[in-house]
Amino acid sequence: MAVTDAANGGGGTTTTSIRHAFGNVLALFILLLIGVLAFSIRLFSVIKYESVIHEFDPYFNYRVTQFLTKNGIYDFWNWFDDRTWYPLGRVIGGTVYPGLTLTAGTLWWLLNSLNIPLSVETVCVFTAPIFSAFASWATYLLTKEVKGTGAGLTAAVILAMVPSYISRSVAGSYDNEAVAIFALIFTFYLYIKTLNTGSLFYATLNSIAYFYMVCSWGGYTFIINLIPMHVLLCIVTGRYSPRLYIAYAPLVILGTLLAALVPVVGFNAVMTSEHFASFLVFIIIHVVALVYYIKGILSPKMFRVAMALVVSLGLAVCCAMIAVLIAVVASSPTKGWSGRSLSLLDPTYASKYIPIIASVSEHQPPTWPSYFMDINVLAFLVPAGIIACFSPLSDASSFVVLYIVTSVYFSGVMVRLMLVLAPAACIMSGIALSQAFDVFTRSIKFQLPSLSDGSHADAGDASSESVVHNDTVKADKSEDTSKERTSKKSRKKEKEPVEKPLSKSQIKKRLLVLPLETSIIAILLLVLLGAFYVVHSVWAAAEAYSAPSIVLTSHTHDGLHVFDDFREAYAWLSHNTEVDDKVASWWDYGYQTTAMANRTVIVDNNTWNNTHIATVGTAMSSPEKAAWEIFNSLDVKYVLVVFGGLVGYPSDDINKFLWMVRIGGGVFPHIKEPDYLRDGQYRIDSMATPTMLNCLMYKLSYYRFVETDGKAFDRVRRTEIGKKHIKLTHFEEVFTTHHWMVRIYKLKPPKNRIRGKAKKSKSKASSKTTSKRKGPKRNPF
Repeated sequence: MAVTDAANGGGGTTTTSIRHAFGNVLALFILLLIGVLAFSIRLFSVIKYESVIHEFDPYFNYRVTQFLTKNGIYDFWNWFDDRTWYPLGRVIGGTVYPGLTLTAGTLWWLLNSLNIPLSVETVCVFTAPIFSAFASWATYLLTKEVKGTGAGLTAAVILAMVPSYISRSVAGSYDNEAVAIFALIFTFYLYIKTLNTGSLFYATLNSIAYFYMVCSWGGYTFIINLIPMHVLLCIVTGRYSPRLYIAYAPLVILGTLLAALVPVVGFNAVMTSEHFASFLVFIIIHVVALVYYIKGILSPKMFRVAMALVVSLGLAVCCAMIAVLIAVVASSPTKGWSGRSLSLLDPTYASKYIPIIASVSEHQPPTWPSYFMDINVLAFLVPAGIIACFSPLSDASSFVVLYIVTSVYFSGVMVRLMLVLAPAACIMSGIALSQAFDVFTRSIKFQLPSLSDGSHADAGDASSESVVHNDTVKADKSEDTSKERTSKKSRKKEKEPVEKPLSKSQIKKRLLVLPLETSIIAILLLVLLGAFYVVHSVWAAAEAYSAPSIVLTSHTHDGLHVFDDFREAYAWLSHNTEVDDKVASWWDYGYQTTAMANRTVIVDNNTWNNTHIATVGTAMSSPEKAAWEIFNSLDVKYVLVVFGGLVGYPSDDINKFLWMVRIGGGVFPHIKEPDYLRDGQYRIDSMATPTMLNCLMYKLSYYRFVETDGKAFDRVRRTEIGKKHIKLTHFEEVFTTHHWMVRIYKLKPPKNRIRGKAKKSKSKASSKTTSKRKGPKRNPF
């Protein structure tokens, strides 16, 4: 019997190990498929259009990557770009987050080292899809630490298709978020891993991952504030442990030192208010650790005395640190916070004080439909995931709950931060779906006749060892006392221990069992919900987020129309202007003009100098002569405007014009927004104000527009323009693209004032009076 039992036990262990190994191999295969899915679903833009860089900011990143691969890392750090922000220029190495550029440059170098001769542009186009696969795998690791393998796989496949993340990681979207979201999730995973294991090795890796996040995106401040909030939550709720200390203390010290090495961050890692929460919690956790240490080595009476001393000293140190922080913060007009951080804490701050931030469309608050568009059915699964995290509540599950709560708030302030909400929503939805499928499938398995025997057998196998052990112990006891006691009562008592484990396990299972019909219907509904999510995600990837902004398309009854006006205009600038010519436009088009036309621009998308942007906005808002004087003082040769009135392109300069007025009026008070409004309404028709009809932007946009259809009907504003016959005296049209989307004008040279004076001055006295009356011409700006 003993040999048979040992053989059965060994067979059960072997079967369990085989199942475990098979499960690991299957999970690895599923993860590979998820990576392929995450990469391939983002290739619609390349398949439908071509391999091209999207949007505006990616063109600057592409240009910087080209410089890095051509000139090397040291020239990159010391690069002074004289083709932007003329005549100021820009120090690229000290004002850019280098993570994306260094990552793509390293990929290009590795591929070329392996004799795979890909161009820099191709590597830049496919960097975002590659890192979306990495982000899916990081989501699996993070969710696995919270709720197991099943929840991790579900969360990973959801993240691979979530539209919010697809919008910033399609092929060609070469922006910082392409690698930053992976760094964000991976940093959180290493923090949770350290919290669960207490390993200093993972704590060191966590600091390195945080350093990569700092290199990649300014959103790293979300990490350095969320983790201290979780540590403080654990301390307040009595969940302090040495593992919590190991997970947090090395991150603050090593992570801050590494963050200070990034030139764009520098001493801001210790001098700005965004980082002060981490230092304050760092002090608190050391006080708590000291208290727990003293409690372990002292008697209760001595502990109370030492506790009073430690608390008093801790309060004194905290007060001193707070006083220093208050002194540092009070010296700053914004109390140590950056403008973007203040706009997150106070959603009305940007619209009141920094219109340049409020003018960006992705900095606007989202609407309710945008939530359904970007996370779709996940919005309904997140509450279920939060409930599942509380049963049972652990340090890891409390962290993801805090993550989802904070990300929901920030996504409600700024639509761009929907990107931070997406991983949290995917994690919560993965946990909810995994728990739901676990309950429903177990209920079906327990109640189906064909599977119920197997479930009972499994339950019997699970309790067989304890039953055999109980029988052996009972037999030994009966031999020692008396072998003759074999009454019915003793037999019943001997049978009771055998029946109790089975009945308890069955009762416990039955408490979690739902009716068979309910379980089947629920699984079908979840499958339909998942199918709807897949269809929506594929549509979003193929239609909503795949079109590059530089190449536009339109579907009509005639078929597909392609509008390639932007590249047409930049190619004209590149081939028909001098290399040193300066081009003025609104800041949205600065990066593209520099990268594609290789011409010097006055302002670009970096928006670091509000006064310079306000000068351009003032010129666009001024009458033609005053605008010419401003542009001439900046050595501008060409002015580029984007106009969508002919083809119905809504993101043109006329729709952005009020922001030019607001930004310009914030620096130059003579520009007043009410002068451009008729009874509070923004109009371009016959009811428009004279100031609006005579400003430079109106003239450059609608010059010769009446020649298109004879009525000058604006298809974006849905009205006929107010001033149809426009004459230009200081600017001349040099190029207009095929669909009139981009129009380029050249500044006329100044008139020969000597000849004019000679004609008018017939006498010496008259010339003197003329010079006294006119006086010297000065640039008012």
